[in-house]
Amino acid sequence: MDRIQANRLRNALWASFTLLLLAIAVVTIALNTGSIRLSPSEVWNTLWGNGTSEQVLILFEYRLPRIVITALAGMGLGVAGAVLQGVSRNALADPGIFGLHAGAAFGLIVFVSFFRTMEGPAALLIPIFTFAGGVVTAVIIFLFAYDRFKGLLPIRLILVGIAVEAGISAFTLFLSLRLDEDTYSFTARWLAGSVWGREWIHVWTLLPWIVLLIPFLYSQSKKLDLFALGDELASGIGSRVTRNRIVMLAAAVALSCASVAMAGGIGFIGLVAPHIARRLAGPQHRYFLPVAALTGLVILVTADTIGRSILQPVAIPAGIVVAMVGGPYFLYMLFKTKF
Repeated sequence: MDRIQANRLRNALWASFTLLLLAIAVVTIALNTGSIRLSPSEVWNTLWGNGTSEQVLILFEYRLPRIVITALAGMGLGVAGAVLQGVSRNALADPGIFGLHAGAAFGLIVFVSFFRTMEGPAALLIPIFTFAGGVVTAVIIFLFAYDRFKGLLPIRLILVGIAVEAGISAFTLFLSLRLDEDTYSFTARWLAGSVWGREWIHVWTLLPWIVLLIPFLYSQSKKLDLFALGDELASGIGSRVTRNRIVMLAAAVALSCASVAMAGGIGFIGLVAPHIARRLAGPQHRYFLPVAALTGLVILVTADTIGRSILQPVAIPAGIVVAMVGGPYFLYMLFKTKF
């Protein structure tokens, strides 16, 4: 057993190290990519305070906040997806498929209906609104998916989540049509998963949620592992299954909603990243959760970089790029998974 654990630890460390190098490479490319080209030497000089005023503006006010947002949101979505898959014991679980993104979108629509902006101090309230929308959605889903004799049924969670997502998305679209032209334009970009126009205030808004929730969920790794045994067996060895499930779900909802609040309605990262991480680091959460976070980071930063460069000067939202890969992968997992 010790040898197996040692191998898993070694695989997790190698995977984390490789992904970290890949993340550095992707971020470096992202810094040099955009409608206005900056050479690697110009980026380096600007980072060390030797760039022109235009280079400083481009790098520090436009590109860096956008890259940091995508990095943080990618980590959050990767970990949230891994937790949801563990809690529901369903390989197809994902914050978007669960309907949490639809709830977050509804919360954002309510926010912009009142404040009409994402800029300034009001931006600090956005994750609270999206979290509230996600919580309401999660409660509705859990109520319909709960069986008083069998508890939360994993397959019913997915089916109910899809149905609730469709209903909330339709209501969100109806509310968005009542917005003024500028606010509606912003909302449409957000729903498509665009991170255009993000500023440092959005970074500071998202950062506390990532810094607090990812370490907390990692500290619950052993409890997450017990869900794989089934509720009855986990309860038999002393796990407080219902309480732990509610706590984990609440944290995953908060992490997911805060991430999409700043990065937009980006789906499938929570589905793909945990699967890749599990293949690289094994099934235990203490090994593959950090790998899932780094995988989500690499996927989202890469998707945004591709979206900014493929049809310059027109940018494709990162959410569309991710969906082009995540959609076929979801179908692959759907046919592969035995219910």
